[in-house]
Amino acid sequence: MKDYQQSFLNLAIKAKALQFGEFKLKSGRLSPYFFNAANMLNGFNLYELAKCYVDAINDKNLDFDCIYGPAYKGIFLGSIVAALFSERGKNYPLSFNRKEEKNHGEGGNIIGANPKGKVLIIDDVLSAGTAGRESIESIHSLDAIPACFIVGLDRQEKGQSEISSSEELKNEFNLRVESIVNLDTLITFVEKESKFNSYLSQLNKYRETWSA
Repeated sequence: MKDYQQSFLNLAIKAKALQFGEFKLKSGRLSPYFFNAANMLNGFNLYELAKCYVDAINDKNLDFDCIYGPAYKGIFLGSIVAALFSERGKNYPLSFNRKEEKNHGEGGNIIGANPKGKVLIIDDVLSAGTAGRESIESIHSLDAIPACFIVGLDRQEKGQSEISSSEELKNEFNLRVESIVNLDTLITFVEKESKFNSYLSQLNKYRETWSA
C-alpha cells in the first residue's frame, strides 16, 4: 500500500467519511461499508485530502489540460486539487456543472470556463458508473476530450454487465479510470488494522458477491 493510500484511508476514517456497518446503497444492495466524502468538509484538513489526490494523479502520470468536478462532491474536490496544483506552480483551468441549467445571467450549466483539450474528471466514489457517464457525455458535448477520471474510492462493482464499472467506462469511452484506493486496497487495510477485523468477513463476502 502506498503512503497516499494509507493517508487517504486514515483521513476518511477520522472524518467518518468511511464507515463500517450495514448500509443500503442507491442500487438497493446492502453494503458493509459506506463512503461519503462530504463528511470531509466538517472541520477537516482539506490540504491533506488534496495532497492524496495530487499524489495519486502524479503517481499514475495522468495527462490533462484542465480539471472538471461534477456536482456536487466533485466541486470541492476539483477546487482543492486545482488549488494545490497552483501552489506547486501548475495552473489548470477548473470548471464544474450545475445540476439544473441556469436560464438567466450567464446561463448554461457550466461554472467556469468550458472544458478544453484533455479533461481530468475528479469525483469521490465510483459505484455503478452512472455519474461518470453523465460527466463524460457532458464534456463530449462541449467538444472537449474526457481523458482521465479519478475517484477517491473505486468500489470495483459490476456495472451494467459482468465487468466492473471502471472497465466499462474505459472500454466505452476510451479514457483512463483511476482511483486512490479500491475495495481490494480497503480489504488489505482492514486486514492490518485489528480494530476493524470484525468487518473483514463481511467485506470479503461483499467482494465475492458484487465485485467484477
